Amino acid sequence: MTRAVPPTERRNPRTADIDALDSRDVLRLLHDEDARAVEAARGAAGALAEAVDAAHDRLARGGRVHYFGAGASGRLAVLDATEITPTFGVPRDLFTAHFAGGVAAVADSSIDAEDAAEQGAADAGGLDAASVAVGVTASGSTPYVRGALAAARAGGALTVLVTCVPDAPLRELADIAVVADTGAEALTGSTRLKAGTATKVLLNSFSTALMIKAGRTYGNLMVGLVATNAKLRERAVALLAEASGEPAPVCRAALAEADGRIPEALVRLLTGCPPARARAALEEHPGVRAAVAALGGRAE
Repeated sequence: MTRAVPPTERRNPRTADIDALDSRDVLRLLHDEDARAVEAARGAAGALAEAVDAAHDRLARGGRVHYFGAGASGRLAVLDATEITPTFGVPRDLFTAHFAGGVAAVADSSIDAEDAAEQGAADAGGLDAASVAVGVTASGSTPYVRGALAAARAGGALTVLVTCVPDAPLRELADIAVVADTGAEALTGSTRLKAGTATKVLLNSFSTALMIKAGRTYGNLMVGLVATNAKLRERAVALLAEASGEPAPVCRAALAEADGRIPEALVRLLTGCPPARARAALEEHPGVRAAVAALGGRAE
């Protein structure tokens, strides 16, 4: 039986005459459609929260997050995974993006391995019960992602599907399906547009919420920031001053004594404890807020 055309492949009546408009109206239509995509992502918040909580449990047991995708969806997954370490200071292998066709295919769209289910299975072959496998596919039917999710599930991993099609065929392989129903694209079938917008929102939200839950922020401050250049070092000092209320010279000295480790410097500034005690508290109680509470709060 022939499967119905998925909503992401249908023609959008709101943009049927887009080629007859001036630039300002073309952009207005494109932005209106992107706004619909963001609302579609918002509608998936319940399932996304479930995925965050389930993934947090796996990571707390020493697990890792693995993204699997192809095309525009897969490239967005690569982008998200790449930004986790500099933003939150976590090990580089905490988030890994696997792309159909490998690294070369990320930049070269002529290398099309979307149909390589066997490669997906091989890329997910080492996943176990502590792992999180996130299949990212706007259509919800990409064979590479199918192979990956099937292998991940066989290994006991948590499987999550991020898609823009409510009745996506790959839902059967997902423990949790996160669906942003974006509907027809502004340009028929061009899922780099609305589906891409929604996918980026979902992946950013997933990884950020997961890192917040893991204690990698203090309030809305990026205390896991890795200061690799002069600009970021000054941002780190400003962050410490904002969080602690201490003047910049005091924060700069605390950061130096902590060898550039922002969480350690901040715990010391908030409690007045010695650097070694701040370090030990963070090792025992991950997250600045938890470590400060364990030390009894700000020292008098």
